[in-house]
Amino acid sequence: MKRILCYGDSNTYGYDPRSFLGDRYPADVRWTERLACDTGWEVLNAGQNGRCIPWRALELAQADQLLDGCGGADLLAIMLGSNDLLQTSGFTARDTAARMENFLWHLLVRSDVGAILLISPPPMRTGAWVTEERLLTESARLAREYEALARRLGIRFADVGQWDVELVFDGVHFSEAGHRAFARGLRSLLERADSL
Repeated sequence: MKRILCYGDSNTYGYDPRSFLGDRYPADVRWTERLACDTGWEVLNAGQNGRCIPWRALELAQADQLLDGCGGADLLAIMLGSNDLLQTSGFTARDTAARMENFLWHLLVRSDVGAILLISPPPMRTGAWVTEERLLTESARLAREYEALARRLGIRFADVGQWDVELVFDGVHFSEAGHRAFARGLRSLLERADSL
């Protein structure tokens, strides 16, 4: 049985954008739980609302603490970058990929990290949270930057933009149908990788 640690932001956590208090979609909606149910794999949800790519010393230490406490995994799936673009004025896809590269190097020196899958979030769409052209442009460019980064580091890569993941009114968060599509896409990717 696979053991997958999913390290991400609100779309991994399962944030329900209809909630004003940070509530989650029910477990049977969230892509992490759907993936576990559909495959029998152990899927650990380490999503956190608002999380950016760790780059400060404290953030890196918190990531290490989380990894230390999880007891190891066959695969570490990382999907981050949207909040870096949303929260940092003028940030580009290239800036985001550079921050991600530093984080990945931090992880790669750990002896307990198995395979790593770098997941590029779906491009943002115009919505309540996405009103700048920069966000549309740079989030669309992120997959290309992440793919090149994954190739340089010799790790797996997934482009969620290819999975028809539906976003809600804010232009950032997965709808219920989006969670289903994400779980299908990730399952298919991982099953194909195992057959190689």
